[in-house]
Amino acid sequence: MATDATAVDQIARFVADLTLLHDPAADPAPLLLAVSGGPDSMAMLTLAVAAFPKRIAVATVDHGLRPEAADEVAMVAAHCAALGVPHHGLRPAEPIAGASLQSQAREARYALLAERARMIGATTILTAHHADDQAETFLMRAARGAGLSGLSGVRARTVIAGMTVVRPLLEWRRAELRQIVRRAEAPFVDDPANQDPRHDRTRFRQLLDGHEWLGVAQMARAAQQLAEADADLRATVDWLWDQRVQIEGDNVRIQAADLPRELGRRLARRAIGTVRDAAGIEAPAWSESGNIEKLLESLKQGSRATQAGVIASVRSGVWRFRPAPPRRTG
Repeated sequence: MATDATAVDQIARFVADLTLLHDPAADPAPLLLAVSGGPDSMAMLTLAVAAFPKRIAVATVDHGLRPEAADEVAMVAAHCAALGVPHHGLRPAEPIAGASLQSQAREARYALLAERARMIGATTILTAHHADDQAETFLMRAARGAGLSGLSGVRARTVIAGMTVVRPLLEWRRAELRQIVRRAEAPFVDDPANQDPRHDRTRFRQLLDGHEWLGVAQMARAAQQLAEADADLRATVDWLWDQRVQIEGDNVRIQAADLPRELGRRLARRAIGTVRDAAGIEAPAWSESGNIEKLLESLKQGSRATQAGVIASVRSGVWRFRPAPPRRTG
């Protein structure tokens, strides 16, 4: 990377942003960068090589969904070889097929990255999500009626597949990352799927590109503030779970009479998951983000409700969750 004043400032900014999430000075382990070959991840690679020489490794995942992906892996590998950076090309052992391809691909990708990180002794994975990604995610989820957790968007630091994942570029814009790779004369590819209007994200990206007044940076900042509020709520729910919940086998009781709705909602979701785990309930499907508004209304009115194989009832302000009896047939 060129060492003009702009580049020096960008490297210092990258170090500062990463250190807020993971301090490389305090952890001598390698940093594993997830690099797809797109301009965003290649910009992250450019910055990381300049900031932490000899400290990084790169992994590129070919999901087996596009024939061009093999060439993209080869391109990243060649660039890493020129930089003197270890590169690992990864591919799922089993083909990704069926419904929810993107969700399956994401799960497979992080599983592969986490496995490789452990193999090389890395404790942290870096991804190149940026402010424009954050704003797109915020709008998409708002349009779907997401709650606080969903509107929190892409987390700056999280744990996926048992490995810490950090996103040090969440306050960087897509355009400035593209300028970095062009100035460094680093190769990159633009995924044609990013221009495919059949994808929700593409439509929201086009909306943002065509309406600068929407304020990408401001939406990204709002998502970050919501993430902080969500983290505080999670900590409160953890405390309430310890103080107000009784668990007896596959039965859960919650002292919920005076709780605000959001706290009750989160405790109820956790109770449903706890009962299902204890009772071995696998169907119907259940998600921690599942809509339980009808169940909450039933409890508020003093009546029973069933969701995801769990029956909930209320007595004297105590919510009780237990496995629903099997349905009668015939």
